[in-house]
Amino acid sequence: MKSLLLAAALSAVAVSATAQEVKRPEFPFTTEKAYDAAKVAPYKGKHAAAYAYIDANKAAHIENVQRWVRQRSISAENDGVSEMAQMLAADLKALGFKEAELVPTKRHPGVWGYYDAGAKTTIAVYMMYDVQPIEPVGWNVDAFAGTILEDHALGRVLMARGATNQKGPQRIFLNALEAIIKAEGKLPVNIMLLAEGEEELGSPHYPDLIAKYADRLKQANGGVLFPMMGQTLAGGVQMSLGVKGNIYFELEAQGGAQGGPRTAEIHSSLKAIVDAPGLRLAQAIASLTSPDGNVITVPGFYDSIRQPNQEEQELINGVLPAWEANEAAMQKSLGVDKWIGGMTGREAITQYLFNTTLNMDGIWGGYSGPGTKTILPHKFTAKFDSRLVPNQTPDESERLIRAHLDAKGFTDIKLTRLSGYPPAQSSVKEPLVQAVIGTYRKYGITPSVMPRLAGSAPYYVFTDILKMPIVSAGIGYGAGAHAPNEFIVIDPKPGTKVAGITEAEKFYVDVVHAVAKR
Repeated sequence: MKSLLLAAALSAVAVSATAQEVKRPEFPFTTEKAYDAAKVAPYKGKHAAAYAYIDANKAAHIENVQRWVRQRSISAENDGVSEMAQMLAADLKALGFKEAELVPTKRHPGVWGYYDAGAKTTIAVYMMYDVQPIEPVGWNVDAFAGTILEDHALGRVLMARGATNQKGPQRIFLNALEAIIKAEGKLPVNIMLLAEGEEELGSPHYPDLIAKYADRLKQANGGVLFPMMGQTLAGGVQMSLGVKGNIYFELEAQGGAQGGPRTAEIHSSLKAIVDAPGLRLAQAIASLTSPDGNVITVPGFYDSIRQPNQEEQELINGVLPAWEANEAAMQKSLGVDKWIGGMTGREAITQYLFNTTLNMDGIWGGYSGPGTKTILPHKFTAKFDSRLVPNQTPDESERLIRAHLDAKGFTDIKLTRLSGYPPAQSSVKEPLVQAVIGTYRKYGITPSVMPRLAGSAPYYVFTDILKMPIVSAGIGYGAGAHAPNEFIVIDPKPGTKVAGITEAEKFYVDVVHAVAKR
């Protein structure tokens, strides 16, 4: 008996030592050189006729945005999605797009549009027309009424689902195209626009849309633009050149041959002789990370992560002072007391942008109502996401997690991948990026240029498949994406440093011309 106890103890120590050997990746820097966006010359173009058109048609342009946010398009619930796609296509036709059509997919349709200006430069535009579901509580207005609030703390705002993510900035961009066309006769560039209705679902069919138009999109020598409101409340802009990838999956434990009830809950007194799927899932989940949840213990999960290259290090060095200055305010706004382990400064920003993640989004099963209900549930499920950094892929990440679960004896835990795509990034040296920076500089903004967002979007279809740069751009301010009371500022309160809708449209007029001249 003593020998058995000793063997078990040694085995536990070995397992503990193995877990301790896994550490979060570190990202040492080899240069102190910092990228300075202030060295990019401001765009000097002036387009008075288009600006005047924007000023004269402000009310109609606000109504355009309201019309978009009033149209429901909740992709997860298939609520109004096709109608929104039809609205987008009709708007493109009204603007003079030679082609504007719905493109069927296995779920929600895409929208393709082509504006032929006979120009030397062609810009591709990425859009998404779907939105998140509505929260059951928390909204001060009808989420789809397109309500204008006159007395908001920031001035006059439009509050609605999709106002800032992403219907507002996208319709503002189309308002700007309208101004150029009406005032100047035609655009200075050709436009290829490909919108999806499944971004909030992980863009599962956007690659199919890209494949359909790949040969044509490759002719977009000006790169890819993603309209997005980019200002902070202080009036600055954090400009990101890429995104992390992601993989979203479910883990499920259900009774079966390995033990536990197969088809329905049973009385909890039977736990004395029956396995519990919920506890089994809890053990499987616990095996994925260190006890504090901050180190991923899946063998090999960190191995492929690429260290920051020279350009990325220079970009981080350039934005580090602003990060450090705003770190405490960022924590306060998020409602957190500190970052993991009390990290700050360079360590925090590099972990945020260059490290991968494993996060549990939700878990359910059994009884969670008031009072008591003594049952042994037959099934428990948990949802996870992992943000992927350069050199990680969804396929390899899924393979590693599956192999780990199997090696730990959790072969019965079902893993279902719901979505996933790799990270993507463009170089700050790209003419498109330089044109956008130059336009920000015209508006008195020197952007903080980040190598990537810590969030995810399907940029890889452009950077990896089509070999084209993509950048998000825009001024103006919005907040509340994926949350109640989402809004954008229409007319900022005097003294506020963010742009209103007319200035945001003029910015896009300048961006389009700046790219044409590049």
